[in-house]
Amino acid sequence: MPEAGEPVTGAGEPEDDGPRGYSAEYAAAHGRFALIPAAYVFLLDDDGHGGGERVLLQRRAGTGFYDGWWGASAAGHVDPGESAVDAAVREAAEEIGVGLEASDLVPLTTLHRRAGSDAAADQRVDFAFSCRRWAGHPSLQEQTADALEWFPLAALPDRVVHHERAVLEGLRDGTLAAITPFGF
Repeated sequence: MPEAGEPVTGAGEPEDDGPRGYSAEYAAAHGRFALIPAAYVFLLDDDGHGGGERVLLQRRAGTGFYDGWWGASAAGHVDPGESAVDAAVREAAEEIGVGLEASDLVPLTTLHRRAGSDAAADQRVDFAFSCRRWAGHPSLQEQTADALEWFPLAALPDRVVHHERAVLEGLRDGTLAAITPFGF
């Protein structure tokens, strides 16, 4: 008989040592749907001249995906074993050379996104954050963009990546939901 406070487990069950992964058998039976996670950071500030809130955007180049279109200040896939918050901090440093504190990231929405088809690669979940404090001067650090510019939220450029435009327009209009379906 277990002592008070000792874990009680069934026959052959391990003690509770934290979250567990799914077995290979379970994954084979239930793993037909996958989501690719990404983190997006939108640096925001006031233009200081009464023109309102601005967002820093980078123009994509050399990626084969939306090249020539404007996108988030920094964005990228969440690496295995990494949280969306840690990915946002990492991507900001890698792409635009700024240091962010996780506590300065403000969740905007989570996009549950379908990108064109039912293929696994087109099933996405995007964590969008805004940030108003950072260390350093934003500048392009990688060859995945060819320009970095501030734009008023009220006057975004014509060619903003579709799902990112939805986030920025929702932010501007005050209509962002905690979870935003996109492409369904």
